[in-house]
Amino acid sequence: MFMVLFCGSSLVARAQSPSKEKPNVIVVITDDQGMGDLGSYGNPYIKTPNIDTFYKDAVRFNNYHVSTTCAPSRGAIMSGRHTNRLNVFHTITGRSLLFEDEVILPQIFAQNGYTNGMFGKWHLGDNYPYRPEDRGFHEVVRHGGGGITQGPDYWNNDYFDDTYWHNGKTEKYEGYCTDVFFSEALDFIETNKDKPFFCYIATNAPHGPLNVPKEYMDMYKGVDGLEEKFQRFYGMITNIDDNFKLLEDKLDALNIADNTILIFTTDNGTAGGNKVFDAGLRGGKGSEYEGGHRVPLLIRWPNGKLTGGKDIDKLVAHYDLLPTFVDLLGFDFNPVKPLDGKSLKPLLYDEAEDWPNRILYMDTQRLQNLVKYRKYSVMDDNWRLVNGNELYDMSKDRSQTTNVFDKHPEVAERLAVGYEKWWQSIMDENVNERYAYIKVGSPEENPSRISSHDMMTGKFGHMWHQYGATNASQATGNWKIEFVEDGDYKISLCRFPRESGLAINETFPAEKQRVELERAMPASTKSDFEEAYIYVADLEKTAKIEKGQKEVSFTAKVSAGKYDMEAQLIDKDKRVHPAYYVYIEKL
Repeated sequence: MFMVLFCGSSLVARAQSPSKEKPNVIVVITDDQGMGDLGSYGNPYIKTPNIDTFYKDAVRFNNYHVSTTCAPSRGAIMSGRHTNRLNVFHTITGRSLLFEDEVILPQIFAQNGYTNGMFGKWHLGDNYPYRPEDRGFHEVVRHGGGGITQGPDYWNNDYFDDTYWHNGKTEKYEGYCTDVFFSEALDFIETNKDKPFFCYIATNAPHGPLNVPKEYMDMYKGVDGLEEKFQRFYGMITNIDDNFKLLEDKLDALNIADNTILIFTTDNGTAGGNKVFDAGLRGGKGSEYEGGHRVPLLIRWPNGKLTGGKDIDKLVAHYDLLPTFVDLLGFDFNPVKPLDGKSLKPLLYDEAEDWPNRILYMDTQRLQNLVKYRKYSVMDDNWRLVNGNELYDMSKDRSQTTNVFDKHPEVAERLAVGYEKWWQSIMDENVNERYAYIKVGSPEENPSRISSHDMMTGKFGHMWHQYGATNASQATGNWKIEFVEDGDYKISLCRFPRESGLAINETFPAEKQRVELERAMPASTKSDFEEAYIYVADLEKTAKIEKGQKEVSFTAKVSAGKYDMEAQLIDKDKRVHPAYYVYIEKL
């Protein structure tokens, strides 16, 4: 069976929870941290004593798989469905916006009486209707895009004393990013301690740039085999570990630890840590091999009798979390779309005598449209079929070093047939023909601040990053925009976002680099932009860019509807660049 459908009684009926009171739920998910980037999985260098202690008392899923990059994993966790179904099979170019018609985890929690907070990295859309506050979260503090310093993020954030979006409005915070996100989460927890809450703490660390407080980097100075980037990488993880301890201390102080389901996990394989310690797994972030998608999943719930340390080696995946919560907590939920996930409650409570040998599928797409047979792995309990011509026996070869494809053709054929059926199920949902449209002209967000991060293009360059604006990275493409009402609109094209205060052709030197920083804002490239061009609906205009001009604005009556929008900055040599930031306001 290539897909598990939860339209029956297991999700609709109320399951009996071991606790009479609704438990709180906290999910801590880190960014780019792999299986080997924890002491509890054998890393001899890294300092993670608090998560290691949690590991000893938690239920441990040791064969848990996510997607190979950031946004795809988050989409699957939130929806209970494979990320290829969701429009979240890339991290940029409009393919990280989670379709509006998907019912996701915070909405289900809210419908069942929970108050929800998210802190840190969302990466499933920065504009209405894709923001976390549009999707069921009541309290939100987040950065923009897939990482601090990316295009949707607040200009010139650098992990220290940054400006984030608090419930849709920008607000400046003091301190290191991870410390801020945990601190805000702890305030949310204390405020909501007397009622059930769902708290989603999604750190951007240890995602690059590898900016870290000096004291954490210094912990790894002089360690043989650790060059500076790994000192930074590990320092960021140790900082997370310290914050994890603060979280546990807060739960204890509020006397709610026993009735809280606490989860620690990560979003994909390591971003380089395997070069130091690979935990016996081949590959890292972005890889179809095991190191790209096999990550820790640790769960503790004292009132639910999920403590004491226990290993579960059955094959499970990120899209299993949603049906597991529904089952564990007895939620009322009737899926409007078939789920790929399966409740893990029987595994948690040793009631899985008839647990099937599932076939699961992971791939790395990162293109404008889904492409069959691209960088994929077909998995069951014992085997991995990789890219259609490599077969690995995981019971003997966890590190995937010996291809036994020719020795077990019947296994390869069975897994290949599964892949064909699974792929067809995705094509049947017409994902390549569907797009996620950013809605403008809504009272929920007016004006809309849109960045080239979400421009659909086949040429990426650095147009998706703030550094793409400073370097005048070239690219062409369009945005999918829906004007929700007829009306008069002002569309403003910028090179730099308004909060920067910079003119389109302004130049500036590189930011002075603080000792903690791996990377600071680079010097701007002299651009000589001369014209701005807009094409959307029946508006098509060009305007000259004047000296010192910060933005070029066009006004027009636009009828409600869905459109492809082109917004370009054209230099003196007629080279085309995106308007890296576009503001659309209903007047």
